[in-house]
Amino acid sequence: MPPAARPLSSSASATALTAYLDKGASLGAGAVCLSGPDRAMTYGEVQDHTYAVSEALARSGIAPGESVGILSGNDVTAFATVFGIARRGAVWCPINPRNSAEETRQLLDLFDCRCLLFHSAYAPLVAEIAPSLPKLTTLVCLDGPAAGAADLTEWLAGRRVPDAAQSSPRGWAALVGTGGTTGLPRAVVLTERNLEAMTALTLMGYPHQGRPAYLALAPLTHAAGVLCFPIMALGGRIVVMPQPDVGEFLRLIESERITHTFLPPTMIYRLLDHEQAHATDFSSLQCFWFGAAPMSPARLAQAVALMGPVMGQLYGQSEAPMMIAMLHPGDLVDDEGKVLERRLTAAGRPGPLVTVAVMDGEGQLLPDGERGEVVVRGSLVMLGYYKDPGATAEVSRFGWHHTGDIGFLDDEGFLHIVDRAKDMIISGGFNVYSAEVEQALMEHPAVADCAVIGLPDDTWGERVTAVLELRPGMPLDPAEAIAFAKQRIGSVKAPKQVEIWPDLPRSKVGKILKGEVRKKAASQRAG
Repeated sequence: MPPAARPLSSSASATALTAYLDKGASLGAGAVCLSGPDRAMTYGEVQDHTYAVSEALARSGIAPGESVGILSGNDVTAFATVFGIARRGAVWCPINPRNSAEETRQLLDLFDCRCLLFHSAYAPLVAEIAPSLPKLTTLVCLDGPAAGAADLTEWLAGRRVPDAAQSSPRGWAALVGTGGTTGLPRAVVLTERNLEAMTALTLMGYPHQGRPAYLALAPLTHAAGVLCFPIMALGGRIVVMPQPDVGEFLRLIESERITHTFLPPTMIYRLLDHEQAHATDFSSLQCFWFGAAPMSPARLAQAVALMGPVMGQLYGQSEAPMMIAMLHPGDLVDDEGKVLERRLTAAGRPGPLVTVAVMDGEGQLLPDGERGEVVVRGSLVMLGYYKDPGATAEVSRFGWHHTGDIGFLDDEGFLHIVDRAKDMIISGGFNVYSAEVEQALMEHPAVADCAVIGLPDDTWGERVTAVLELRPGMPLDPAEAIAFAKQRIGSVKAPKQVEIWPDLPRSKVGKILKGEVRKKAASQRAG
């Protein structure tokens, strides 16, 4: 007989993260839930693991509502443990393993973490920061012994604790770190209802036929992780990639008959340029999500030509995860399969469970076509910033959540993001949106990626400056790049200065760090 799913706990919250796992298990506890290069776990095995983690947390004195961190790269055991945290009613705190030691220390302190589960690769980092974190009372190594920490196998092997599975007393699901204006991180409070709204929007807005197979290359601490929840609700299989290898990614799409995946634009550019891209069978794909940064329209059209009409954009942020606006794969092509050029720059239509508008600086909503700050309302929006009521009030002005993005709604109802408010350049009295200039430059075949910034200028106020990263073996003269941009967007918006760098500075999730670009470019100019 096939294994049976665990009976639902009467104490479990209906919207807890465990609900997605338990729903998938009810569709077949013997089906593979999580798989990696060295290990696979069925839905029933993941359920058993979550109950064991919940009981171990209870034995360690971790109460429902307290914070539990996970510090690991993409790993089957680590991700399964997320649902054990939820089973206890504790709050999941994902820690990006690419953070510096000080960033990790700051986040664990900010989150008030009581317990940290970590992969042995990060044992030296944990040993360095743990002495300065007095609230951190329990350390557990996920894959073997580590100094000062319990071994996961031994930690899970203790006696049972009655009623270890609990609901979150405040309905909180996760604390997510994000950058603050002071340089110190902030903690976004995401509730179970926030993630329920995100999951529902994903299932409503994108194709899901049969049991999906999802390929996770991007960090599970970010968008790639929360996209697993709707896959689990359908009883789907999640293939976890520990290392970001584009060649292996292409191989797995074909061999595992992948139906869904997610990558940021930078990784998609690498995929498109990979020698195996045109030899890969993409026919199993139903939806290839992209997001986290703007994508070049020219490269998006290239992706549709290569893989078919499967590209779907997600627009959101940590404070309103993923689904403020959704671009369905079918939105990019007409009935004959021809790419609709006008939609290549769209972020998507606002989802059915959120209200999206464009607002001026005085709190007035603007009509379609006019540019202003994108604001949003609905159950997708975070509860607030943990222990920071001032920042919460600032971002919630006029009764709307303020994204910090400048955009407009077109006559078809599609939202277009033209820039981050902080990245807008005022040159010669004109507003120049850096994203628009970047899109123009990305049309040049030699440009692999670019960042457009404003630098102080005695004549223009701010000088539009482009920093380009070129494709291997394809040189480009700065004057040629300027002329190329002028032909597409005119002389006012075209860069006055172009720099060629071997690599652009990027964050841990692949976003270009414009602050670092601006700092380095200004330093070079001063030098």
